Amino acid sequence: MRLLLIRHGQTNWNVLGKIQGQTDIELNEIGIKQAEATREKLADEKIDVIISSPQKRARKTAEIIAKGKEIPIIIEEGIAERYFGEFEGKTRQEFDFDEIWNYKLNKQYEDAESIGELFARVEGFLEKIKIEYKNQTVLLVTHGGVAVPIRATLEGIPEGMEILRGLGLDNCEIKEYEL
Repeated sequence: MRLLLIRHGQTNWNVLGKIQGQTDIELNEIGIKQAEATREKLADEKIDVIISSPQKRARKTAEIIAKGKEIPIIIEEGIAERYFGEFEGKTRQEFDFDEIWNYKLNKQYEDAESIGELFARVEGFLEKIKIEYKNQTVLLVTHGGVAVPIRATLEGIPEGMEILRGLGLDNCEIKEYEL
């Protein structure tokens, strides 16, 4: 299976540095343009299916990329953004952002998904699609937080790295994998 991993286009909360998590924020004008540019970059790619997170910003990015092509879009809860609960709407300066991304610490929260829970959810999703979409090209439209366990699983965690937030993606950045 060939996997194309993309993070959604920009939102106003991205600009403000706010943690979105599962709060359903729309793309802004720049985000729409980023998705349109991504559609152009992928114009010659044969994509069998697009799997998108249920959040609006990812769904809209997927719809823009699929425009003019007959590619099914499947909405998948397994790649919804990490549930940041009590931290959603806050900036990184308002809480210990490194702590929430510390893989070794794997802090448990009363109202937020731990990094271990996120990894388990996303790894289960990857196992499922490897079976369901064998020998196909899958375009995955998801989030910076979900890109972390995908990249860590498929590329490995760099030696000595404990705080994994650096494995996220920029808006509409594309990574390609063979599974």
